[in-house]
Amino acid sequence: MRNHLVSQRRQETGFSYLMMMIAITLMGLAMTVAARQWKTMVQRELEADLLAKGIEIQTALALYSSSAKAGRVMPGEVYPQTLAELTRPPKPFLRKVYLDPMEHGEWELLRAPTGGIMGVRSKSKHKPIKQTNFPLAVRHFEGKPTHYDWVFQHPNPSMASVAGPITSPLIVPRQSTISEQPLVSDELDSPESMDPQGDAVDSTESPSIENIQSTN
Repeated sequence: MRNHLVSQRRQETGFSYLMMMIAITLMGLAMTVAARQWKTMVQRELEADLLAKGIEIQTALALYSSSAKAGRVMPGEVYPQTLAELTRPPKPFLRKVYLDPMEHGEWELLRAPTGGIMGVRSKSKHKPIKQTNFPLAVRHFEGKPTHYDWVFQHPNPSMASVAGPITSPLIVPRQSTISEQPLVSDELDSPESMDPQGDAVDSTESPSIENIQSTN
């Protein structure tokens, strides 16, 4: 009897231990799923912040270049040497110098051949969750493999595709005005006016009856 009770207790202990292990495993799986969902949600928010700040910097670069070239004939674009130049009064083009939302640090700067900053990009090499439905200003980001490939620059391929290819002006043949066209009298079309000189010759050469009588 005593041995039977000991065996029964061991079975109950083993069953409780098994149930506890199953519960721990289920809790671990649930926490893993929750962590993944949380990570996905955080990454989506960071990507939205990256797009917002990157587009703002891209727009500021475009406004800076347009303002620098206003009233002057200058080939190409004009870029600032630092991002801080975009925030300087009296006409700031950027509210503040933002940090890279993905890496929480400095942006990687894209330098133009002249040395100015023509764009920025994140240093993150992670795969973005967002792959489609980008804003028009950066719709060329579709299908990019990493955040590092999201380059916010001026000019950019998206705006070039929106503006369309540069076409040559349409050449319309010059039409002569009414004053330049020769005036054609309606009398020339009538059969009576086809040979006015012939009629005049006939009238002068044919003598009248009165002239014949007067000579006689």
